Amino acid sequence: MLWIKALHIIFVTSWFAGLFYLPRLLVNHAMVTDVATSERLKLMEQKLYRFMLPLAILALAFGLWLWLGYGISGRWMHPKLTLVAVLIGYHFYCGKLVNDFKQDKNKHSHVWYRWFNELPVVVLTIIVILVVVKPF
Repeated sequence: MLWIKALHIIFVTSWFAGLFYLPRLLVNHAMVTDVATSERLKLMEQKLYRFMLPLAILALAFGLWLWLGYGISGRWMHPKLTLVAVLIGYHFYCGKLVNDFKQDKNKHSHVWYRWFNELPVVVLTIIVILVVVKPF
């Protein structure tokens, strides 16, 4: 079980690196005006997003293995799983935003992206507290 837990933590951490960095790229992209920088950011965003999906799948797979295979559970698990669902939605919404930039259809300001960038920090904080402290 410890190997599965270690792999889960590794892939969650890697996925979160992308969830933290991709919206930061979007903040920068929303501020640029020159075409060359915009094209470079589009490429970076697309490559990062494409790389994040297998990390997310592996994080979720090892998490499911821990939950269902080893019976890790408790009342804290329900809110944790709800927050994981929020993260999955956030991940795919990031993909929509990347696609909007790719098609030059961005509708948000850099300030909006700065606030959007904070959601995974808040969710990660709550999840860590739920998993480590198990408040209920």
